[in-house]
Amino acid sequence: MNQALITQAVITKTLPLVEVHGVCQTYDKGSAGKLVVLDQVGLTLVSGEIVGLLGRSGSGKSTLLRSIAGLIRPSEGAITFEGKAVSGTPDGIAMVFQSFALFPWLTVLQNVELGLEAQGVSPAERRRRALSAIDLIGLDGFENAYPKELSGGMRQRVGLARALVVHPKVLLMDEPFSALDVLTAETLRTDLLDLWSEGRMPIESILMVTHNIEEAVLMCDRVLIFSSNPGRVVAELKIDLPQPRNRLDPAFRALVEDIYARMTARKETGAPARDGVFPGSGIAMVLPRVSTNLLAGLIEAVAAPPYNGHADLPPLAASLQLEIDDLFPIAETLQLLRFAELAEGDIQLTPAGRRFAESEVDTRKQLFAQQLATYVPLAGHIRHVLDERANHKAPARRFRDELEDHMSEDYADQTVRAVISWARYAEYFAYDEESDLFTLDNPT
Repeated sequence: MNQALITQAVITKTLPLVEVHGVCQTYDKGSAGKLVVLDQVGLTLVSGEIVGLLGRSGSGKSTLLRSIAGLIRPSEGAITFEGKAVSGTPDGIAMVFQSFALFPWLTVLQNVELGLEAQGVSPAERRRRALSAIDLIGLDGFENAYPKELSGGMRQRVGLARALVVHPKVLLMDEPFSALDVLTAETLRTDLLDLWSEGRMPIESILMVTHNIEEAVLMCDRVLIFSSNPGRVVAELKIDLPQPRNRLDPAFRALVEDIYARMTARKETGAPARDGVFPGSGIAMVLPRVSTNLLAGLIEAVAAPPYNGHADLPPLAASLQLEIDDLFPIAETLQLLRFAELAEGDIQLTPAGRRFAESEVDTRKQLFAQQLATYVPLAGHIRHVLDERANHKAPARRFRDELEDHMSEDYADQTVRAVISWARYAEYFAYDEESDLFTLDNPT
């Protein structure tokens, strides 16, 4: 090999595999303006590393992954693979989806061969490479089985084999373990890490989306933490722990604590509660559909020993078997209602939260109604309209239309239904599904 070719090979090896510069993704909401999903996102992926994208649902992680895969064209910014702009699905990048995405009428072998068939690989070579990939991921013997005959973990292994069989340089994984039970997910994670550390997979780098903090620390060399509404990279952490990693290692726990703290950090020093976690303001605040059972349950869990009103989120989440997308909406709704404060990876009950935990059902309802009226503008707005009308009735459509001036139709419906659930519990006002009317018929 001449010197020019050697130099070019060295340069190619040291260049980043993937570079993302200033990527924005927006969607037109008509009269409500634009929904910004990603805002000025940048990242670099180099050979020999596993990088995790960590954040809440709605932070744009999956959108970014699909943009890198060439499945979505970003509204602004640039994405390159080995120095070339990504256009369409580039050779050298493969993706594993959360939902398995197998064709039920094809066998395991036929599903794995699909990508090679699309590339025009000969039947004999397709079969050889597919069988090798199936053996690699531990499904040897199941080549002629159909997806319906396989467990969830085995189906995801087929998805992994289908991605690996095309010999990509970059493997993209979109929450690949979230649809699996805890034990199956742990087994598949361990097997994947073993194959990676032993250099048995034909890939140079992995970029994965997750909302499981422990999973990110367990698997990744670097973690990028995303904020929500819109999605931005707010922190990047290097994970220097040697593999295999021990969840009980103090250094491991410290990293988990650090990530929780970063994800719950207050935006404004001294603010009593971080309302801005929900996009919008006033009645235009997008609200999550969190049941009052979950809200009361978390208050009771934090109030009880060993927490006694002040809990560290990682052990609390572990004891309740909750992940980010489960725990954070509950905790943040309690913060919105001033039943709790959430900051630096901890949750602490306010005096109102402690009174709620100690009270009987009727007193709890009264407390909840007070907090709802004071801190959820849409609830107060609906009640004000009902109080002013002689018949104490108002169509829910009226409030959805108001909200749709500020948010999408889906978010408007979600927000109204969240307020309906909370108001019913508090007996603050009533709602009739059949007539789609708010009333004051039920409250005493």
